[in-house]
Amino acid sequence: MFLALDLNRRNVNRAISDDMLKELGMTTNDFNYGQTIFLVSFLAAELPSGLISKKLGPDIRIPFIIFGWSITSAAQAGLTNKAGYYACRCILGLLMGGFIPDTVLYITYWYKSKELPIRLSWSWTVLSTCNILGSLLAAGILQMRGLQGWSGWQWLFFIEGSITACIGLASWGLMSASICQTKGWLRGKNGWFTEREEKILVNRLLRDDPSKGDMNNRQAVGLARLWSAIKDYDLWPLYLVGLTNYIPPSPPQNYLSYILRQMGFSTFNANLLTIPSQSLFGVNLLIISWISERLGERAFVSSTSNIWIFPWYFAPTGTRFP
Repeated sequence: MFLALDLNRRNVNRAISDDMLKELGMTTNDFNYGQTIFLVSFLAAELPSGLISKKLGPDIRIPFIIFGWSITSAAQAGLTNKAGYYACRCILGLLMGGFIPDTVLYITYWYKSKELPIRLSWSWTVLSTCNILGSLLAAGILQMRGLQGWSGWQWLFFIEGSITACIGLASWGLMSASICQTKGWLRGKNGWFTEREEKILVNRLLRDDPSKGDMNNRQAVGLARLWSAIKDYDLWPLYLVGLTNYIPPSPPQNYLSYILRQMGFSTFNANLLTIPSQSLFGVNLLIISWISERLGERAFVSSTSNIWIFPWYFAPTGTRFP
């Protein structure tokens, strides 16, 4: 499912290495506006989607939004102007925005608090792996330019959107509502656990966090609980970090394949050359998460996690290319 998210969230960054902007009559500013629309929509959808998921259940909500953005992503193959591009980015943002909070909510139904960091780090490592896979796919798919009269970027959107639709349908059959509701047509008529195993799994969660006992996975969050979360001032510094943390790495992530293309690399090589940075990101993420879990410390370890990338941001400032 994380593959479905990042494959369609990042494929536009690979599509612009195949002259997508020129063919749609767009400039890099137009591309930036589209990315801004996507991010604003993404942010606006996170809280409402989380509340909907708490009411309906993430096992229902997550497959729905995955299938929804798969259709939108595939539809980008038919783009002809920047207005359509803006509309698609907005819809994708609204659908994708709820995926991560919904997924984290779903994982908390299965694991104790001390078990979450390493499992979440593996999830984010999958995102890195998805970027590597996405770059490899793009390098091949973009070579289909001219087939059936389509450009390579059109095939990229269509094929990756179709793959995501299959993932969305599969997740609908595979995601169970809870530990005690694992029976299903794809999960087996006997479910995943015996009755004794279900009791053990539920009790270990309640012993770790007794508050989980008074909220089931189909119960809406009331206004009192929502307001209590909003006025939790201890979390405000964390929100500030979240707002600023991704400002430095975002431009290279969004434009790396395009920059490499402008430097004279072929479309094929420009996409392949984005792989090393994503590989190192995944390794770094696992190491930092392991250290955090071993030390039982979060704030200091996470605050030092990006120090090693500073030299690489300063290095290009003195580099000139023809």
